[in-house]
Amino acid sequence: MTNAPAVTRLPSTRRLVGLTAALVALCALALPGLASARPHFSLPKPATLTFTFAKIGKPNNPPAAIVPFTNAIYPNCAAAPAEPKVEPTNLPDPCQEVGSVAYEYGIGEVEVTVEQYVAFLNTVDPFGRNNADLYTENESGAAWPKFGQINYSAQARPGKHYEAAAPEWNDKPYGFADFLRAARFDNSVANGKVLSKTETSLGEFNYVTYKVRLSRKTKTGMYDMTKRAPVRTSATGFVIPSQNEWIKAAYYDPKGGGKYSYWQYPTNEGEFGKITATNPAVPFVAQLNPLTGDVTNASTQPLANFRPEEKGAQIPSWCPSNRTEKECKTVNPLHLPPRIYQAGFAGSLSTVGQAKTYGPWGTLEQGGNAVEWTDTITPPPFGAKGHRVWRRLHGGVPNAPVYQLWLSAVGLQPQKNSFFNYIYPWLGFRMGVIGTLLNKGS
Repeated sequence: MTNAPAVTRLPSTRRLVGLTAALVALCALALPGLASARPHFSLPKPATLTFTFAKIGKPNNPPAAIVPFTNAIYPNCAAAPAEPKVEPTNLPDPCQEVGSVAYEYGIGEVEVTVEQYVAFLNTVDPFGRNNADLYTENESGAAWPKFGQINYSAQARPGKHYEAAAPEWNDKPYGFADFLRAARFDNSVANGKVLSKTETSLGEFNYVTYKVRLSRKTKTGMYDMTKRAPVRTSATGFVIPSQNEWIKAAYYDPKGGGKYSYWQYPTNEGEFGKITATNPAVPFVAQLNPLTGDVTNASTQPLANFRPEEKGAQIPSWCPSNRTEKECKTVNPLHLPPRIYQAGFAGSLSTVGQAKTYGPWGTLEQGGNAVEWTDTITPPPFGAKGHRVWRRLHGGVPNAPVYQLWLSAVGLQPQKNSFFNYIYPWLGFRMGVIGTLLNKGS
């Protein structure tokens, strides 16, 4: 006769409750310090950053008419040479009238630095999750010894996941920005708390300095990041400058210097129509300390960080002190052979403010160093189709010739270009401010 299977009887609800209570009591007696033994991390306070803005006045200044990337300027587009019409016929007119702004505003004296961007990352992404795509792995010193600016550590405490890849990077322009990153940085500032506001002057230039405690809120603010093409949502606050605001600050001379009151370069009046680098109206090339990136020839004026075209000329370049010269010459995330890599990635960003050449309103390095985003949306090039949003940039880079410093060098890029985040280490931005700010914020 086959034995019947054993039956396991479930305990009654009353017995379960009693057993659970007993286990809890036992744990409380045996491990009285369990709760206190768990590691506890408190978030650090949001970072406080300081921004100095050059005050830009003379509202309703006349525009300059330019044809992109030509060495000329016109009083208006009617005076510009006629361009033959080519297909596709829906292309915008190549002549643009730029630089006119109807209101007073401020623009950053210098570009946003790596130190400021690291503080922003640790404030808005304290757990290092990178949900808003504010960082890419190519930005690390290990991945890109010569250009990697920011290291990431998954094991760090909250608010400490990001740090400069080398001490020398702290005072360099942040160089891996797409527009969406710049806009989120701006939102953090715009949503923040203005702690102080100080007005100063330096000779003919006037400045206002804001001390701001950053906000962790970046999705909305001056720019609504839920929108496909974020635009300004307020007439007052911190902004990414528009193309006209940027150009006026860099090139428009309120004293009437230059041609039609516009300079050819953000460093000096220049001479429109002459393109040779030996022309004395062209700014001199910055020379850099090979270990720190500091400018060593600031006594030579006017000065900008760009790539000279003369054969054998020294290109502004440096290698971080915690990396070897061999690493800087060979290791790159694109896996390019050394000869091709060194030829294509020669110029380095320099310490902000050290070129010491002021623009017509008192800004520094709007010519040379990082090329800078504006928030101006523009039609795509060559009638290209698609859903990408294109925006204007300006300013030149240390890896490009002097023509990128021209008034007419109005470039454009998609506001989000993942490929550029991996291969282009010279893409930055500076802050702007419009309207009258109040002492309030989140």
